[in-house]
Formats: sequence, C-alpha cells, structure tokens
Amino acid sequence: MNKFEAAVKALSEGDVEFVVIGGVAVTAHGSAHVTFDLDVCYHRSRENMQRLVNALAPYHPCLRGAPPDLAFHFDVPTVSRGLNFTLTTDLGDLDLLGEVQGIGFYPEALARSTTIELYGRPCSVLSLEGLIASKRAAGRTRDLVVIPELEALRELEILRSQRAATSTRTPDKEQGATATERDQGDRRR
Repeated sequence: MNKFEAAVKALSEGDVEFVVIGGVAVTAHGSAHVTFDLDVCYHRSRENMQRLVNALAPYHPCLRGAPPDLAFHFDVPTVSRGLNFTLTTDLGDLDLLGEVQGIGFYPEALARSTTIELYGRPCSVLSLEGLIASKRAAGRTRDLVVIPELEALRELEILRSQRAATSTRTPDKEQGATATERDQGDRRR
C-alpha cells in the first residue's frame, strides 16, 4: 500500500529539495490517472542527498525488484554514485530521479514546476507543460496515453487563466465607464 501523504510529509519535514513528478503530479493537476508509486526529482547537492537519506532511513528503503539477498545500503555514497533509484519503502514504492527525461536535473525541473497544495502542504509539482514534455521524451506507451488528457487539462488551465484575467479587467472597465458616465452627467447638469 502506498502512503503518498506520509512520503511527501517525510521528504518535506526532512527539508529535502524535490519536485513531485509522474503520476502523483498528473493527479495533482486534476487527472483521473491512477498511480502506484511516488516519483520525485531530487536535488543532487551533497547536503540534499544527506537530507534525503535521513528522511527515508526510518522507512527501510531497498531496491525494488532486486533479489532480497542483494546488499544495498541507502546512504550518501550510494546516492552520489547513482542517479535514479526505484525503491520500495515502508511507505510504498518511491522513485527518486536525479534527472527527468525531456526536462533535465533538479534545477530545470524546479524551473518548470508550480506550487500546489499536496496533502495539506505546499509542494513543487512539475507543471502540465513539464509533464507533457517528460512523458513525450519517455515515449513509453503508459506515458503517451496520458498526454491527451494532460493537453486537455492545459487547455482548461489556459481558459481559466484567460477568464480570471478578463474578470479582473472588467471591474476596471466598468469603473472607468461609470466614472466617464458620471463626468458626462455632471457636465450636463
């Protein structure tokens, strides 16, 4: 069972620098997509890798799909020698990506993210444009099939933005028109 909320809380409270990507990000933007793991892009600074290791240590991270007798130590030297890790933890499956296809490393992912309240806390989440770019670059069937929905969500986001811009301008125009009408009315008197 995946405990996305607890995983996001552990990373956030551990001051880990990360961007939520993948299925949870898709869902955060309003998709009906179902996901079974939490994917994050993490900053690869030594300090952040230490915070990442500290935040996840209590949840017994191990390599997903690896033989049970394989020696694996989730520590800073291991993380610094690797890049992307598919883990199983006590909180469920967690994919740690140092680089996101079609986006780049953490700084690029962060630049293409937006802040969304996720499980009651503000989180950096890959934007719809970023998700579309990463899904296209991955090119897997499971990524490609979600792109039309992401594009539709992006169109809705654009329409909402345009409506919001129009509604904030309308009162100004009305106030201007009302002031003009008042001026004309005052001149007639």
